This record gives sequence, C-alpha cells and structure tokens, in this order.
Amino acid sequence: MDGGDGNRAYGHQTFTRSGSHFTDRITADGRDGRPVQEGRYRLVVSRACPWASRAVISRRLLGLEGGLSTAVADPVQDDRSWPFTLDPGGRDPVLGIRFLSEAYDRREAGHPGGVSVPAVVDVPSGRLVTNDHQRLTLDPATEWTALHRTGAPDLYPAGRRAEIDRVMAEVYEDVNNGVYRAGFATRRKEYEEACAGVFRRLELIAGRLAGRRYLVGDTLTEADIRLFTTLVRFDAVYHGHFKCNRWELTENPVLWVYARDLFQTPGSGDTVDFDHIKRHCYQVHTGINPTGIVPLGPDLSGWSAPHHREELGGRPFGDGTPPGPVPPGERVAPEGRPA
Repeated sequence: MDGGDGNRAYGHQTFTRSGSHFTDRITADGRDGRPVQEGRYRLVVSRACPWASRAVISRRLLGLEGGLSTAVADPVQDDRSWPFTLDPGGRDPVLGIRFLSEAYDRREAGHPGGVSVPAVVDVPSGRLVTNDHQRLTLDPATEWTALHRTGAPDLYPAGRRAEIDRVMAEVYEDVNNGVYRAGFATRRKEYEEACAGVFRRLELIAGRLAGRRYLVGDTLTEADIRLFTTLVRFDAVYHGHFKCNRWELTENPVLWVYARDLFQTPGSGDTVDFDHIKRHCYQVHTGINPTGIVPLGPDLSGWSAPHHREELGGRPFGDGTPPGPVPPGERVAPEGRPA
C-alpha cells in the first residue's frame, strides 16, 4: 500500500521510490492536451505528505486558490487508498468520490504504482491527470502565470534554475528521500548508510545557510519549499519514527532558525498540520509502529519563537507581496497548530 509520501515500494533490504506513472502536464498552451483553465482541475492532497505539502505551499504562495481547487484527504488511509472522510458524507464535494483510487481507476484500470498524493484530477471527467510530484510545483510556478495573484513571487526564476535544480537534486536524494530510506530499511547496513547520508547533507546545508537567508539567491524559491517540508516533519516523525536521531532539528542552530523563518513566512507554515503528519506516520506505517500509538510530543511552541534571520537580508517574496489570509475552508484545525 502506498505510504502516502509519494510512490514507494520496498523489498526485504532496500527502500526504493517508484517514479510517477501519470505524468501529463498542464501547460499554458495545452501542448499535452491539458491546457491551464480556471476551475477545470482539482488538486488532491494530504497534509501529512511532504510531497503534497510542497504543492499546497506553492499554490498558496502563487495565489491559485481561485483557479485550482483543493481536496484534502484523511491522513489515515487503508488498502482502498486515500479516503475523503473529512468531508460531509465521506465524499469529495466536487468530484463526488469516496476514495482517490476512483479517479485513478477512471484513468486506467489496473494501473501500477499505487495511489499517491499529490494528484490532479480533471473535474469534468473525474479522471486523474497527473501524480507527478516533481512537476506539480514547477508547472504551477511557470505555466499557470495567467492565474497567479497580483504580487505572486517567482519561485523558479529562469536565471537561477540550474542552481535550483542542482540543490533540489541533492536535497531530494539525501534528505527528502533519505529519511524514508532510513526509516523503511530492514537491514542495518542500509539504515546506517541512509541515516549517515541524511545528516551529512544536513550539515552541508547548514554550512550553506549560515551566512545566507535562502538556499538560492536572496528570495524564497522552490528549493526552500522542498527542504522545508522535510525539516518541518523532522522532530515530529523522522527523528523517532524513522530513527534519524543523531540530533534533533532544534539542536542545530542554523537549520532550526532557518526552518522557523520559513514556518513564519505567510503561505508556508500556515499550511502545516502537525496532527495529520503524526497520525499518518504513526498509524499507517504499522510495520514500523505496530501499536499505532501516536506520541504526545514534541513540544511545538518553539516554532513561533523569533528567528532573527531577517538580519541576513533577503526578501522572501522578491518584488512581490505576501499572500493574503488563508481562506476559511482551508485553515488548519487548532489541534494541528503550535500552541
């Protein structure tokens, strides 16, 4: 069963992550037969999943709420896939389905690779369009510009894409995916290699961020979003649940203030639901946590503490502006927020 954190498959020894099976792109010119069109598509996410959280943050920063609606699945899924039990009657009010797998099956019966989030569904047909989590943030940033809000930031600036791509590839291999390779390892050697890789890369990143506010340039980019969705989950689930416990995020003086800076940036931390994150990992990953008990900690109050990263300069939104308030129907419940 898909773990909900992208597509995953793991054997007796080594965790591997399968590629996205459905990779249709939604573009401004519709060259793949999927043109950008206001209201035509629905983004299906789980707030528990770091890959989906990237898409949620990007959508909010770009102001796509009016052009791309969102369905939030229950963080605890079963062998029927992601359920819409958070909605009245247990059905998504727009797509009319109980499980995300229904949209996948309408696209291709017997499809390989499991049912993953994030996913985009074509509203008129109810069929899945794409579950390509790599493009599900890059395309909204570059192809959906006609629907961006006034003052939307450039999250993937053309002049810095080569550097952004390089940084994202390093972060993905060792950190984003590395914590899962450590957590799902079934042999000591694979675990030790993955865990060592996580912390080796985090220490290199900390060195990079010691004198600069953001990973690439002086503004928030896609690279920061992809690192943030792992860092914000680190102490809550990866440190204990995935045994990535050489140190906690709160013990790293650079990464902890960097993560708090991003968390306190409008459009980023206001999308985070710690309750969903913890319940998914501790209740769904029964091979790691067979009791299903969700821990009480960690203390989340520190996320609201001052970070002083603004002293390094930088402008989070570049020449743009912060997004407005979270729409009422998309606000994270109090139990999922720091006190």
